[in-house]
Amino acid sequence: MIRIALAALLSLALAAPALAHRVNVFASVEDGGTVLVEARFSTGRVPVAGEVRVEDASGTLLATYELDEDGTARFPLDREAAAGGLSITVRTDDDHEGYWLLTPADLGGGS
Repeated sequence: MIRIALAALLSLALAAPALAHRVNVFASVEDGGTVLVEARFSTGRVPVAGEVRVEDASGTLLATYELDEDGTARFPLDREAAAGGLSITVRTDDDHEGYWLLTPADLGGGS
């Protein structure tokens, strides 16, 4: 019984650092057709550098943008290119990665 409890505690202790470096990504369309991307680590810390990759529904790279020091990036929405939705991936300067999918409904139907 003690061995099981110690093994469970060890597993949790080893998993904690991995969870601490996950990048949470959120993207939305602002009024005026600008996409806002926000990134934070699971600890709440903001990544100060990184790259934002934007791909269409077929996986074609549309653009890359630099992540600002406040953990955000903004770019104009090309509704024609985004008609099927967008995949937005954030990779921080220390190689942590997260993504967000904007569906056609999120984009106002892509029209």
